Amino acid sequence: MAFNQFFYIDSDSHYDFDRSPTIPSTPSTPSIPPANSDQHLSPEAASLFRKSFTFSPRNFSVGSETGPLPIFDYAYGDYPKKEFVTPKEYLLSPRTASGEFSPRTGQEEYNSPTTASSEYSPQTTSSDYEFEYEEPFEYDEIDSGIESSTPPLETYTAPADHANPLTQCPLSSRQAPNQNHPPRSSSPFSTAVNMTSARDIQPRAGDLARTVSNSLSLSTSPEFNRFHSPIEARQGSYSSYTGGTIGLAAKQLKPFDTKDIKVLLLENVNTTGVDILQGQGYQVEALKSSLPEDELVAKIRDVHVIGIRSKTKLTERVLAQAKHLIVIGCFCIGTNQVDLQYAARQGIAVFNSPFSNSRSVAELVIGEIIALARQLGDRSNELHNGTWNKVSKGCWEIRGKTVGIVGYGHIGSQLSVLAESMGMSVIYYDVLNLMALGTARQVGSLEELLAGADFVSLHVPELPETTNLIGAKEFAQMRNGSYLLNNARGSVVDIPALIEAMKSGKIAGAALDVYPNEPAGNGDYFTNDLNPWIEELRKLKNLILTPHIGGSTEEAQSAIGVEVSQALVRYVNEGTTLGAVNMPEVNLRSLTLDEPNHVRVIYIHKNVPGVLGRVNAILGDHNVDKQMTDNKGEVAYLMADISDVKESEIRDLYQSLENLSSRVRTRVLY
Repeated sequence: MAFNQFFYIDSDSHYDFDRSPTIPSTPSTPSIPPANSDQHLSPEAASLFRKSFTFSPRNFSVGSETGPLPIFDYAYGDYPKKEFVTPKEYLLSPRTASGEFSPRTGQEEYNSPTTASSEYSPQTTSSDYEFEYEEPFEYDEIDSGIESSTPPLETYTAPADHANPLTQCPLSSRQAPNQNHPPRSSSPFSTAVNMTSARDIQPRAGDLARTVSNSLSLSTSPEFNRFHSPIEARQGSYSSYTGGTIGLAAKQLKPFDTKDIKVLLLENVNTTGVDILQGQGYQVEALKSSLPEDELVAKIRDVHVIGIRSKTKLTERVLAQAKHLIVIGCFCIGTNQVDLQYAARQGIAVFNSPFSNSRSVAELVIGEIIALARQLGDRSNELHNGTWNKVSKGCWEIRGKTVGIVGYGHIGSQLSVLAESMGMSVIYYDVLNLMALGTARQVGSLEELLAGADFVSLHVPELPETTNLIGAKEFAQMRNGSYLLNNARGSVVDIPALIEAMKSGKIAGAALDVYPNEPAGNGDYFTNDLNPWIEELRKLKNLILTPHIGGSTEEAQSAIGVEVSQALVRYVNEGTTLGAVNMPEVNLRSLTLDEPNHVRVIYIHKNVPGVLGRVNAILGDHNVDKQMTDNKGEVAYLMADISDVKESEIRDLYQSLENLSSRVRTRVLY
C-alpha cells in the first residue's frame, strides 16, 4: 500500500495520523489507531518532523487505550536509527503543499492525494491527531549534513508483544473507541516516548582501550580478532577463541610440576601487558631497560616466561642457561633478536606482534615524506638557531608524486592506502605476487621500482637476502633528486653509500629510523663509538634521524602489550601455539568445568617416525577425547586431552613421556 494512505501532509502543513478507515486489511497494512481525543502532539514530538528523518511505523498503547498508536523511529545526523519492520524505507519529503513520499531507493514514488485539505475527518473518529511543523524543508538524502537545533531524541522500543505491528493488528481487527476510557494526557506521546537528549556511552570499567583515541583498536590484524579473545573468555564470560561451548566456563589449567609461573619483562613493556600477566597470578618482574648478556644469563635461569623488545638478544648462550623457560614474548614485530631455531629445539615457543604497530609506522612514513619534500627539518633547525630562511626552491607538494614501496606486507600495504589518499601514485615490489590495494601497481623488479619512484620506502625483514639491499648500485638507479626512507631494519641500507649519494645531490633527502647498531638505552650514545660513520651522517642536510620510534605510539604499544601477553597466557595455561613463529600451530577446544578428570598432555618432540604410536601406547590406558599434532622443520608438537585420569596417575603419565627418546619437552596441564 502507499505509505501516504495512513500518514498524510495536508496543504496547511498539518500531519494527520488517521488518514482513512477504509484501507483494505492486508499483512503489510499498518494499524490505524482510534482517535477519540482532540489533543495535539507535544512540541517535543512535533519537532521530530521539522527536519529530514526516516520513518517506520511501530505500535504501542497509550494510557489505557486498547488501540495501538503508530509512532515513527528516525535517523538524524550521525545518530543511529532503528531498523524498519517493512522491506522498504520511506523518506518524508514534502516538496509540495500536498506532500510527497518516496522510497530511498528511488525506484518508485508514492504520491499523496492530489486533493489537499487542511482538515480531514475519518468516518470512525470525531477528531484527529495533528500538529504543525514550523520550518519548510526539502531534503533528498537521509543525512543532509545540515546542523539542526532540534535535539536528538531517544526513540521508543516496541515491547515484545508488538514485535510486528504490521501483522498483529490488521485494520479489520481494530477495536472501536471505548468511550469509557479515562481522558488521555495532554501529549499522546508523553506516556510512551522518553524524549531526553542522547547520551554518550560510558566505557566499561577495566576497559583496555586507552583514552588517548576514541578510535583506538587494539589490533589491526584479522588474525588478532579471530584468535585473540579477551582473557575473560578463559574465565567463562563467553566462549573462548578455541571454540568452547558457549555458556560453559573454561577450566583453569595449571602445570602439575610448577607451583608459580615466574615472568621477566625487559625494555619497559607496556603496562597493559604487565597487568594481564599479573592478573593471572604470575610472579612478574618488569624492568625498564635491557640487560647485558652476563646479567641476562643470571636472570633467565629461574624464569618460565620472558618478554623482550628489539634490544635484548636471546642467543644460544643465553637460552642454554634457561632451564625452566617455556615461552618467549617479543613485544614488537621483529624476532631476529632471538635464535629461533635453537629455541624450537629446546621446546621454547616464541610469539610476537606482527600487526599491532603497522598503522603507527605507516603514519610516520607519511609524515617523513611531507617533511622531506618541504625540507621541514632544516627550516626548523635554522629557526631554532635564530635564522629566518624562507625559501621555496627544492620544496614540493607530494600530490602527483610516486611512492615506491619495497615490501608490501602489513606496513607497506597500509602506507599504500594512506599515500594514495593524499594524491600520490603507488608502485610496489615484493618477492611474492600480492593483490594491490586501490590503484597501486606491482612492478616486476627492484630496479623498475627505483627508476620509477620519487620516494622509496623500505619495509622488509632482516634476512641475508636483504643485507645492504640498497647500496651504491641501487642509489645510481634511483631518480635524480629522489628520497629514501628506511623504517625496516638497519642492515638493509648501506649507510656510507647513502652519505655519498646525498653529498653528490643524487638523493635529495632521506629518513632513517633504524641503524645497524643501536644503543641499549636512552642517552648520549649516538656517536662514532656506535657506528664509525655517525658523525658524518649527522652533518647532512634534509636528513631525518629518529631513534627507532616507528611503532612508539601509545596506541601501538598498548595493543602490542595486550596481543603478546594474551598469547603468552594462552600458551602457559592451555598450550595453544596459534601465532607462534617457530612452532607448528596447534590448538584444541578449551576444557570446561564439567570435565573435572581431564588433563591436557603437550608433547614437543623430534620430528622422527614412530613417535605417535609410542605416545598413544602410553595414553592408551585412558580415553583420548581429542588430539592434534603438527610439525615444523625438525620439531613436532602434539596436544591431547584425555579423560578419567586420577591425580595420582599424572606423575607416572608425565614420566613415561619424558623417558621417550624423541622427547624435547613434556607438559601436563590439569
